[in-house]
Amino acid sequence: MINGYMKAGDSNTAKELFDQMPERSLVTWNSMITGYERNKQFTKALKLFEVMLREDISPNYTTILGAVSAASGMVSLGTGRWVHSYIVKSGFKTDGVLGTLLIEMYSKCGSVKSALRVFRSIPKKKLGHWTSVIVGLGMHGLVEQTLELFDEMCRTGLKPHAITFIGVLNACSHAGFAEDAHRYFKMMTYDYGIKPSIEHYGCLIDVLCRAGHLEEAKDTIERMPIKANKVIWTSLLSGSRKHGNIRMGEYAAQHLIDLAPDTTGCYVILSNMYAAAGLWEKVRQVREMMKKKGMKKDPGCSSIEHQGSIHEFIVGDKSHPQTEEIYIKLCEMKKKLNVAGHIPDTTQVLLCLEEDNEKEAELETHSERLAIAFGLLNIKHGSPIRIIKNLRICNDCHAVTKLLSHIYNREIIIRDGSRFHHFKSGSCSCKDFW
Repeated sequence: MINGYMKAGDSNTAKELFDQMPERSLVTWNSMITGYERNKQFTKALKLFEVMLREDISPNYTTILGAVSAASGMVSLGTGRWVHSYIVKSGFKTDGVLGTLLIEMYSKCGSVKSALRVFRSIPKKKLGHWTSVIVGLGMHGLVEQTLELFDEMCRTGLKPHAITFIGVLNACSHAGFAEDAHRYFKMMTYDYGIKPSIEHYGCLIDVLCRAGHLEEAKDTIERMPIKANKVIWTSLLSGSRKHGNIRMGEYAAQHLIDLAPDTTGCYVILSNMYAAAGLWEKVRQVREMMKKKGMKKDPGCSSIEHQGSIHEFIVGDKSHPQTEEIYIKLCEMKKKLNVAGHIPDTTQVLLCLEEDNEKEAELETHSERLAIAFGLLNIKHGSPIRIIKNLRICNDCHAVTKLLSHIYNREIIIRDGSRFHHFKSGSCSCKDFW
């Protein structure tokens, strides 16, 4: 019954039944943990896993898979490492699905080194392990390593499948390697007989848009044997915004609105594109449309994990217990940035502010900068500062973070709405392409 309620999405009733049981079998514990994980209630899944261990109930392989998946869903590196530590101590083998999930978990949590360490520790690697690490590295835009691993896998005699190529194409996309993307797309089709799915076309369109080949992307969309979906039209719209092509952006936006009229993101990107071009009347018109439809733009939010707790910040946030210290650190950061010669890019302020000092002040309290200040205050030197942001990092914050990584000699990893950025010694893994 618990399993049935969980499948129906009614975790509260499932928990009530679980609490009422005088005796609980391992199957029951597993139903709850995996049920929470399937319903994206990752914290509850892991708390129940902790309770299970405290009550000296030995988990089995199914329990462990649920716990790793939950840690991956939480995007909590600390929790993931704790679960992995238990796996090692308990002697669970990682040569099957568990190894695949661990690689995926570390990749999602931003620790490529740990993902590769797990991968290299597996003696007999299966296609799932190779695919997981290729997709993981591709997610981080580490295109050279991704393609090297792909070639290494092919040399072992294993044949890549459709998901493997999604990882390869995704890596090409993040790096803007349009020619390589075309080559692997053709390899997939002609050498391995894999029929391209909407996801493969999505990756190809994305790399063309990121590289600025907007007309080619448009032609590819029109010639595709599959009808373009929201993801593809959003890629064209985002690419148009990035490269300042208003005409193409409006073309993509119209198709996206026709396909999914209630997509808030479409209006937000369109508004941001107009704002970056200084077309404030068009910004007003788009925001008026959003208002009539009852749409609201999601505020930028950045989170950072420290000592098992998640700390969240929004733009201009002053709600954190360490607010005073954080803003003192922001002032210090500003002074050091000025000495380093940083000139704020106020075109990134997507608000109708007239004075440059107002625009600069708005940039200085973007959520990721507050999170960086918190990290500099609390995370020991030598450990990376890991931040998750719900929206794409703006050009100015990207430039600032590169400088801060050099000024403070810190590695800063930011996962934004577009990709992972690894900032170190004044440069970023994305090579300023995102």
